[in-house]
Amino acid sequence: MAEQCEKKMPEEQTVEGAEGFLVVSDVPEAEETTCVEKDGNESLVVPEPEFVPVDFNSSSSDGHETQKTEDKASLSQEEGSRFADLSENEKKALQELKQLVQEALNRHEFGSSASVEGKMPVAKGEEKKATEEPGKIDPETEKDDSIPVQTIAKTLLEDDGAKTLEAIEETIVACVHSNPTEEKPQEKAEVGAESPQEVFIWGVKLLEDERSDVILLKFLRARDFKVKDAFTMIKNTIKWRKEFGIDDLVEQDLGSELERVVFMHGHSKEGHPVCYNVYGEFQNKELYQKMFSDEEKRQKFLRWRIQFLEKSIRKLDFSPGRISTIVQVNDLKNSPGPNRWELRQATNQALQLLQDNYPEFVAKQVFINVPWWYLALSKMISPFLTQRTKSKFVVSGPSRSAETLFKYISAEQIPTQYGGLSKDGDFGLADSVTEIIIKPSAKHIVEFPVTQACDVSWEARVVGWEVGYGAEFVPSAEDGYTIIIQKMRRIGTSEEQVICSSYKVGEPGKLVLTINNVSSKKKKLLYRFKTKSSGN
Repeated sequence: MAEQCEKKMPEEQTVEGAEGFLVVSDVPEAEETTCVEKDGNESLVVPEPEFVPVDFNSSSSDGHETQKTEDKASLSQEEGSRFADLSENEKKALQELKQLVQEALNRHEFGSSASVEGKMPVAKGEEKKATEEPGKIDPETEKDDSIPVQTIAKTLLEDDGAKTLEAIEETIVACVHSNPTEEKPQEKAEVGAESPQEVFIWGVKLLEDERSDVILLKFLRARDFKVKDAFTMIKNTIKWRKEFGIDDLVEQDLGSELERVVFMHGHSKEGHPVCYNVYGEFQNKELYQKMFSDEEKRQKFLRWRIQFLEKSIRKLDFSPGRISTIVQVNDLKNSPGPNRWELRQATNQALQLLQDNYPEFVAKQVFINVPWWYLALSKMISPFLTQRTKSKFVVSGPSRSAETLFKYISAEQIPTQYGGLSKDGDFGLADSVTEIIIKPSAKHIVEFPVTQACDVSWEARVVGWEVGYGAEFVPSAEDGYTIIIQKMRRIGTSEEQVICSSYKVGEPGKLVLTINNVSSKKKKLLYRFKTKSSGN
């Protein structure tokens, strides 16, 4: 182990891990992915090494293109929710599961909750007791030994008038005159009045339409298409949602202290909503104590995390072929170490709940700013994980975190603190970003033509900076003079993340940005322009 720790860790690896806390886990229960005590992938809000096994041998000789193609394919495959796209065995499993669910709804086996509508069924024992009540022997009569008892065969007339002979041998009390023909219609009416349950999960009514099929497929995939196991998981999930009070929880106000810890921002290149989990926020001692100092506070944290997940899931589109999974980005920069007992306990509880009750909601798990010890220790659990689980994980060290995010998320969708251009200002998520690779010791010039008077705004960023930057306006007129907007200057890694500038153009010409890469490494340049009329 010592030798492994001394070895230089690759900056980016495909993680072989089980899904952890601030992430929705969809590992089948039988796999016991998070049971191993000294590993577990993001069972941490502060991901612990115990939860993220890494495959240190997963290097691709084809470079980024091969990785990108495989990742895109795996993301698309996650959305295989159309019935026509399923294999014959998968179609059969889905039909069998739907039949089991329908039978359970008919028998009201899912219990009553805020998500279940309809009259509760009468238990068989109680029903039988109710039908026998009119003919119940009076205690006083029972004590009279003088009343003769005899066995007879009698003919019953059904309530619909049809003459049906039933040879029923029974022991009766001679003086008790109970009339079964009067009880039958009442019993039949009660049965007829009982309608199937209406059960809702994540806002979708089970078996109502194709969206229900998409949800059932999630449970089937989580249990490797083992129908009985998937059905058991569904029943347990519905029961847990009732006991946990999910429908009421969604409406509660649990405060805003954790909004910087977990938040949704933008979409991936395939359209998946992106959830950011910032574990480093728990370095704040005041926040840590407020969330984890005692059991009551840890339970509140757990409820907040479940509430956030529920709200996020209800915004997904469960229609076949649409996006019903989330990309998780887990930032481990400055995350507390694995020795924080309170945090570990809270996240392990959350992990178990997410694993048992939120199947197949993660399209990709991206870990960034991962410390070396996390990578080293996570390798220990990799033999216990399935290939399906491993395919969802990507881990990157600090120096390549931004580059890793760009593989799955466009720059305009990534927050500035993670290397992108998304922030409050003139530009929005709909304003696309151009990405350029600048070779080592090379200069790149960006030209933006302007045909009329207007206000031009632009944003520019070089990942890692350590380059020279300058901006100028060159008029189209031959006798015009070049106007220096920004004199060439060197920008270091510790300086501004994004350059935001604007210039009022009074004549046709072009804006010219110059990026001089003086380093020995290639650099990624991100930029975008926007114009608006001077009158505004």
